Amino acid sequence: MAQIPSDGFDSLSDQFQVIIPKGDAMSEKEIEEHIETVDAIVSVFGHALSNQLIDRAKKLKLIANFGVGYDNIDIDYARKKGITVTNTPDPVTEPTAELAMGLMVAAARQIGKMNNQLRSPEGVQTGVMKNLSTTLYGKTLGIIGMGAIGQALARRALAFGMHIVYHNRKQLSPDIEEEYQATKVSLEVLLKSADVVSLNTPLTPETHHLMGAAQFKAMKNTAIVINTARGSVINEPELIAALKNKEIAGAGLDVYENEPHIPKELLAMDNAVLTPHVGTATQETREEMSRFISDIIDQFFLGTLKKYIVN
Repeated sequence: MAQIPSDGFDSLSDQFQVIIPKGDAMSEKEIEEHIETVDAIVSVFGHALSNQLIDRAKKLKLIANFGVGYDNIDIDYARKKGITVTNTPDPVTEPTAELAMGLMVAAARQIGKMNNQLRSPEGVQTGVMKNLSTTLYGKTLGIIGMGAIGQALARRALAFGMHIVYHNRKQLSPDIEEEYQATKVSLEVLLKSADVVSLNTPLTPETHHLMGAAQFKAMKNTAIVINTARGSVINEPELIAALKNKEIAGAGLDVYENEPHIPKELLAMDNAVLTPHVGTATQETREEMSRFISDIIDQFFLGTLKKYIVN
């Protein structure tokens, strides 16, 4: 329903008629022209696929979501309609973990603040005890959500000399814990012990506002929170308050509660490093996601799809 690389769908051309938006997103005219005839819809993260639109798609059998998160779709409603929903977790793992690590480094070493100050008319003062930041070496990273992305982040953090604790619904197998030198702890212990808290969990009713005033108060006042998951995993006004009151030292954010809107308070803060939901936004990843979703569609209609079904 939005513009994505079309090359990945070339393998479907002999079996399917592929309808690509003419602009950045499918216009209402294009939707009106095609919606009643489509067998599959490729939905895109950040673009809600309404139940009303699903109702209009009389032949719809598959919603193939372009992204790992699927909170843009009412998957329970799709299930009731007999429509399968899939996602694309594999291509997004490494780039998302890469950005989370980048935000972590930027927040700890105050790269954003220094960059802004250097470009300002005032510039920066130099000296041995000026412009001090925090090293990640020897620090503890607390990962909330130790799935594929969390594990990819842990691998990077180990290379930085960090210690890993994690909070997850299920404990990882002993061999995976050994691989990442990771220890499962309660959320309370993680918040109290971690120097960096990274959110790598899907947005569900259970994780909505998982991080709020009480959790920020439980963290070290020198700690940093990183969010590359979904904006609503954090209570945004309460994060802003925690940053203002120096209850935590900083934040690195790629996602926000009301995207694309980013609160002015966050934009004005030197201790918040911000990116505009670009965790998977590399040319290579977008092309790989298109090929991946093409394979999912192909397997689904051949009756051989076994993975990536989320409802």
